[in-house]
Amino acid sequence: MSEQSSPRRPVRTGALAAALTAALALLCCTGGAGAFFLTELGGDAAEQLAPASMDCTGDFEVDVSGKMPRFAEYGERQLRNAAVIIKVGQEMKVPPRGWVIAVATAMQESRLLNLANSTVGGSQDIPNEGIGADHDSVGLFQQRASWGTVAQRMNPEYASRKFYEKLVEMPGWEKLPLTVAAQQVQISAFPDAYAKHEELAARIVDALAGGAARTALIAGEEVCDAAAGGEIAASGWTAPIPGGVGSGFRTASRPGHNGVDIAAPKGTLIRVAATGRVLVSRCDPDRRGRLTCNVDGWPGKGGCGWFVDVLHAQGFITRYCHLVSRPRVAAGDTVQAGEVIGEVGSSGNSSGPHLHFEVHVEGDRSSRGAIDPVPFMRSKGAPLKGAG
Repeated sequence: MSEQSSPRRPVRTGALAAALTAALALLCCTGGAGAFFLTELGGDAAEQLAPASMDCTGDFEVDVSGKMPRFAEYGERQLRNAAVIIKVGQEMKVPPRGWVIAVATAMQESRLLNLANSTVGGSQDIPNEGIGADHDSVGLFQQRASWGTVAQRMNPEYASRKFYEKLVEMPGWEKLPLTVAAQQVQISAFPDAYAKHEELAARIVDALAGGAARTALIAGEEVCDAAAGGEIAASGWTAPIPGGVGSGFRTASRPGHNGVDIAAPKGTLIRVAATGRVLVSRCDPDRRGRLTCNVDGWPGKGGCGWFVDVLHAQGFITRYCHLVSRPRVAAGDTVQAGEVIGEVGSSGNSSGPHLHFEVHVEGDRSSRGAIDPVPFMRSKGAPLKGAG
């Protein structure tokens, strides 16, 4: 539900060099489950994963009347509405980040359905895809009377245009967390509800618009797969550090290596890959159960050193190991994509400065939930440099 002027209840306030790469074969986390002594193996369940993102085409053409991709969460008419939302954003020259925000907002407000309202006279006589009963809200974005006539608000093109007009009025909206940007447009009674849709909204934009959510704004241009140096892709993801991947995920020589090692000098800032909530931020015990993270580690010492686990939308978890000192964030903190959470170090099971980076699915922090970060981050438009 959105309103521009009517009084509403108060809302809560809540977002390296290739030369080093070769050395990584000697760094970090010797294989096997014993390399980590992580004990907090909980997490929220993830929704079913949709098909992998499309290649980033660069033209991002949307065919509103063509064949729609298949998603377990939404049907054809809902995806066609998402296509309309994206098309309007393109016509208004709103960058792809805005398309993701708009689609996520409509997912929360109406489940991407053009809704009439049982309390709004005449709305049920207009072609619709369901009946709501939220104040006088109608349409994809549940816009209230101040946004236009009933017929206008139930026109998907008009409703989308009004949303974008309000969005781009905000200074720096492209850098705001999705839930903050959406809330400032919608003024919802549930300001935190939009964030959970960001992941799926980005995948829908990718599928409908040629991988557009995989672009990052570089020197005023939308560039495919470029969020590797601190920029944030339209998907809401960024690479944690610029650097080359050396030791890879579960290689033949290291089958228990549940992440990748990224070379970087000690003190390099580590940025959280996407908006989320910190699950763990602490020193990981070594093989002898000692909390000795304030000194450089060594091969065979065991443990992740100073590390952080962050839970993201749809149950994805990212892990950042071997920080040089206590992380800048604490368990329970909400962090925004690109926020600095610590610095590269060599604590724990390590023989030199680097970041050990992991991605887990289905809220599973154990080795069972680990997936290869390289294709995952590439699908988000934030590839890890040097990754094959």
